[in-house]
Amino acid sequence: MTQAPFPQAITNVMGDLRRFAMMLTRDPAMRDDLVQETVLRALENRDLLKDPEGLRAWLFQIMRRRLIDLRRTAQARAGREDALQWIRDDHQPAMQDMQVRLGQIRAAFAHLPPDQRRALQLVAIDGLSCRDAADLEGIAMGTLLSRLARARQRLRAFENDPAIEMVKGPKP
Repeated sequence: MTQAPFPQAITNVMGDLRRFAMMLTRDPAMRDDLVQETVLRALENRDLLKDPEGLRAWLFQIMRRRLIDLRRTAQARAGREDALQWIRDDHQPAMQDMQVRLGQIRAAFAHLPPDQRRALQLVAIDGLSCRDAADLEGIAMGTLLSRLARARQRLRAFENDPAIEMVKGPKP
């Protein structure tokens, strides 16, 4: 029995290659690309095939290795994209802007009425519970909650419009 020429031998196992590629990828478009790359590599490296009887196994091995290479490349590319996205997401405003903003917030906090400023300081800055802050100040819990709500409301108003009267200070 004579052996078929190399391209004809590949054509004879093409159906097996397509089925195997579909099993590996589960994607018809990727299957076709993988089969094409497998055949191309086999034709380029036909001198490396030692036993023509093992052509089918050799092609399957090329296909598996090519798929592994493709997946590693895709993972590396995804890793680079993740890193680039992380760098983009990690962008922070200039420190000068943050210093100016911090100064504005301090000014707004300083211009709160003393009872609201004290309530906000005890709960938001010192980390006391509302119950502990109310006991410390000797006021009812509802009074403390009301002061907190008004203080936060004034700071939110400053947040929406930094040029409000609170920052400019009390009128003479």
